[in-house]
Formats: sequence, C-alpha cells, structure tokens
Amino acid sequence: MTASLPSIHIPSSYKQAMEIDCWQKAIESELLALKENQTWDIVPCPSSVKPLGSKFVFSIKLRSDGSIDCYKARLVVLGNKLEYGLDYDETFAPVTKMTTIHTILAIVASQAWLLHKMDVKNAILQGDLQEEVSNFLMVCLHLHLILFAN
Repeated sequence: MTASLPSIHIPSSYKQAMEIDCWQKAIESELLALKENQTWDIVPCPSSVKPLGSKFVFSIKLRSDGSIDCYKARLVVLGNKLEYGLDYDETFAPVTKMTTIHTILAIVASQAWLLHKMDVKNAILQGDLQEEVSNFLMVCLHLHLILFAN
C-alpha cells in the first residue's frame, strides 16, 4: 500500500492521537524511550518556578516507494514561552551545513568507502545541565504514570 502525506490524517492534538491505535503506540514508544534514557525525574514543582508546557508533535515517515515506514510522536517543550534575559541568556543548536555533508560524501566516494544510512529513533543529548529545567507534563503525565508505575 502506498500513501502520500496529504491523504493521511496526522493528529494536531494529543486527544486526536489517543483515538487511533497507531498514534497511541507512537506515543507509548516515545515515552518509553524517554524513560529508558532517564530523561526526567517527576518531582513536585516549587511555587517559585514557572514550569514550561509540553506537547506532542506527530509525523509520518514514508519509504521511498511511498508506503508508511512508521508513525512518530515526539514530546517537545514549549520553549516559545521563554523571555530572553529573564528565563535564559544563551542558546545552542548544533546544525550541519550542506557543505559539510557534500565534503564527507566526496571523501567517501574518492576513497571507495562503504556508506551506511542510519536512522536515529531518539537523539538524546548526553550532557549534564547545570540549570534546573521545570516542565509541566500536562497531558502525558497520566499516561506516563499508567505505563511506568513499576
């Protein structure tokens, strides 16, 4: 079966996603990966802290023939509510420039090396934060507690 993104309904909210089995599994997979990577600790939020909200972002990955490869749900923090100078004073976003990719591909081709594609399901930065980050896990908190009560 082949598909195109316009013909597939991608939920715009957690509520919509929870009505469809494949999106429920994508949410569970994301929460399990976050738990296995020890991404957070659930603790009481001090009254002096303004917690950030979070939401799920949904997408579909298609194979080259147009068939569905997987359903993705990513839990993201709503950092757009932060104010520069008040809530943070610097940002860092590692990016790869296309000239770097082209250079690497040129070296691989010139040396006749094998090149393998790798799909990273969850990219978790392994650095330790010096600051505390409070995130209010609105809609997924009850699901997290149900799934990972052990």
